[in-house]
Amino acid sequence: MSGPYRDLRETNKKSFIREFLVNLANNEFIWHQDKVDRLVEVVAGTGWKFQYDNKVPFELEKGMTILVKAYNFHRVIKGDTNLIVKITERKLGE
Repeated sequence: MSGPYRDLRETNKKSFIREFLVNLANNEFIWHQDKVDRLVEVVAGTGWKFQYDNKVPFELEKGMTILVKAYNFHRVIKGDTNLIVKITERKLGE
């Protein structure tokens, strides 16, 4: 495990399922940026929030999909249960 999550399985070459663990300390969920654009679909989890840099955090809800652009800082804020998301990576310009 290389962060506050574990990758559960690949759904295809560009998509995978990731679980963020609620039993970790808040400081494990750090600001970071990704090297590619990502579509993130919320599969399960309650009380979690997402925050783009210089924006107000918003609650993540089951079925919601958000776009995380490459090299933009963002973070998740720990909720009440484990958070499961489907992540689909897109190269810049796709």
